[in-house]
Amino acid sequence: MGALLEVKNLKVQFNTLEGVVQAVNGVSFIVEKGKTLGIVGESGCGKSVTVLSVMRLIAEPPGKISSGEVLFEGKDLLKIDKIHMQNIRGQEIAMVFQDPMTSLNPVLTIGKQISEAIIVHQHVSNEEAFKQTVNLLELVGIPQAEARYNDFPHQFSGGMRQRVMIAMGLSCNPSLLIADEPTTSLDVTIQAQIVELTKSLQSKFGMSVIWITHDLGVIAEIADRVIVMYAGYIVEEADVFSIFENPVHPYTLSLLKSLPRVDSRRYERLAIIPGSPPDCIHMPAGCPFMVRCGFAIERCGVENPLLEIVEDDHKAACWVDVKNGRAE
Repeated sequence: MGALLEVKNLKVQFNTLEGVVQAVNGVSFIVEKGKTLGIVGESGCGKSVTVLSVMRLIAEPPGKISSGEVLFEGKDLLKIDKIHMQNIRGQEIAMVFQDPMTSLNPVLTIGKQISEAIIVHQHVSNEEAFKQTVNLLELVGIPQAEARYNDFPHQFSGGMRQRVMIAMGLSCNPSLLIADEPTTSLDVTIQAQIVELTKSLQSKFGMSVIWITHDLGVIAEIADRVIVMYAGYIVEEADVFSIFENPVHPYTLSLLKSLPRVDSRRYERLAIIPGSPPDCIHMPAGCPFMVRCGFAIERCGVENPLLEIVEDDHKAACWVDVKNGRAE
C-alpha cells in the first residue's frame, strides 16, 4: 500500500551532568498505510524517545535530534516550522500516552478536553464539537456518553480513561495513531479490550498504527511488522510471524523465553535475561547486548554488527548464526 511514515537514520541524544546519553542510535523503519508496526524492548531501550522524536516532542535542551529524517507523506517533519508541526499533531498524527491519568487534565471535563482538540483543528462550532465528542465516546465504548461528557478524569476507571485518550486521538481522524504502551497499567482483560478496540477502529478508519510495548504477547495480537530495540538500536526487524516462529537475535530469543506459556508446567519459573542494559553514556565498543548474551564470540566485544537482511525481509544485527551455533 506504500509508506506513510519513513524514518531514516534517526539519532537522539540528551545532555546531562554526567555526560551525553545516546538514546537513539541510527534507527530506520517504515510504517505502511493501514498497517501496524510494533516496537518492543525493555524499558530504556529508546522506544518512546523514537516516537516522541517523530512527533517533535523532545525537549530541546536537554534533548537533541542530532541527525536523521522523518518523512511523513514525503515531508520531513524535522525540517518544517513549529506552527506547521502543531497542525500535523493531532490532525494527521495522534498519540495515546502510557498513563492516561497524567495525560488528561484533572481539572477539565473529558468532554471539554476532546472537544477542544476538535475546535482547534477543525474550526467548528461548540455545538458541532459537542456532537462529535459524544459520537467519539460512543465509538470507543463509553456507556451513556452524553451524560458522561461533563465527568472529570478521576470519575473514570483506568480502562475507561484509556478509551477517552483513544477518542481524543481519533478526534481529527488521523492517518497515523501512535500508542505508547497504552495497556501497561491495565489488567489483562482490559488490555485485550483496548487491543480489540484499536484493531476495530483501525479497520474502520484505515489508519496506520505504531504500537509500543515491552509485552510481546500484545505485539502478537496487533502488529503486522515488528522491530526489536535494545540500547537505542534496532537489533531485529521482521513480520510478526517471523519474529515468533523464527527469531534470529539472541535478545529476541530471550524476550520470547521470558513470556509465560499456557502449555508450561505449573509453577515453572519464567526465564530471565541476566545482567542489566549498558550505560548509554559510556556505550561499549562492540555489541551492547554482549555481556548478557549466551552466544557471544570475541568479535562481539570489538565491533557492533549492522542491521542486515538474514532472509527474505527479515533483518538482524548479530555476528552469530544462533540456530546453527556458529559465527557469521
